[in-house]
Amino acid sequence: MNGLEMAKTYFEAYGLPMLEEQFPHLLPSLAAGLTGSGSECYGYDDALSRDHDYEPGFCLFLPDEAVISRKEAFALERAYAALPKSFMGIERTPVRPVGQRRGVFRISEFFMEKAGTPDGVLSADQWLSIPDAALAEATNGAVFYDGPGQLTGIRERLRNRPEDIRRKKLCANLLLMNQSGQYNYSRCLGHGENAAAQMALAEYVRHCIQVVFLLNHAYMPFYKWMFRAMRGLPKLSLLAEVLEYLITTDNEPDISREKMDVIQGISADISHELIAQGLTRESGEDLQRHALSVNDGIVDAGIRNMHVLSGE
Repeated sequence: MNGLEMAKTYFEAYGLPMLEEQFPHLLPSLAAGLTGSGSECYGYDDALSRDHDYEPGFCLFLPDEAVISRKEAFALERAYAALPKSFMGIERTPVRPVGQRRGVFRISEFFMEKAGTPDGVLSADQWLSIPDAALAEATNGAVFYDGPGQLTGIRERLRNRPEDIRRKKLCANLLLMNQSGQYNYSRCLGHGENAAAQMALAEYVRHCIQVVFLLNHAYMPFYKWMFRAMRGLPKLSLLAEVLEYLITTDNEPDISREKMDVIQGISADISHELIAQGLTRESGEDLQRHALSVNDGIVDAGIRNMHVLSGE
């Protein structure tokens, strides 16, 4: 049983009955689930992950003080802390005053910490500047119960990245794919700069993965889960294998020539998907031309006229 399944089972066994028995008047205003930081919130935790944060527990979400007072919030915190300390042979750690990943949270404070917004409403500048990993943490995991629907509504609002923002971020990352992989990798090798060539590949891979997530209308998580998450995407997930090859092999002459072919193949696959989604009017495999075409399709003139790398 992974951490997400354990959280749901624990909530149904102890959390929900506690709320129904002790706080029936507050239950319609509450939400519960598991979301935020940690592999367990993505369902990625395994046996190795159990050295930390593998424990029974869940997140209990409260609206602002106008609906649930500080006194009532404190009572909920005490009731949560009093829940069984052991479940299925796994022990709970004591609730910490700061830095906790499970326990009682105000909805507005949780989203301010994760996404810089209390209600999921973001300006264009915020959409462009907030890292995908932060938005992934704000929208991952699962909601087990949501009386008022507020938590679910904010999560859905944050999941729906505006199309103009998606295009701006695609533009920047396509340009950087072109620069690092289609151009600088071979030039670095020509200069005898093997370390710089490998860094160019790493940049190409990072920006390519970001492009694949954007083409899937998904958020790219923290780097150590990028490849695993990419393999689960419906579009272009098979590219994960060749991207891994690029950064886990050396740059001997025969291999470097093969890598250049791989880069062109990946760029062709990306180009085909851009065309399939109607994001570009260009053809061929030149990602710089596609990037500028994607940018030209942005409806909002203010966003369209921002620097081409403002979505990086």
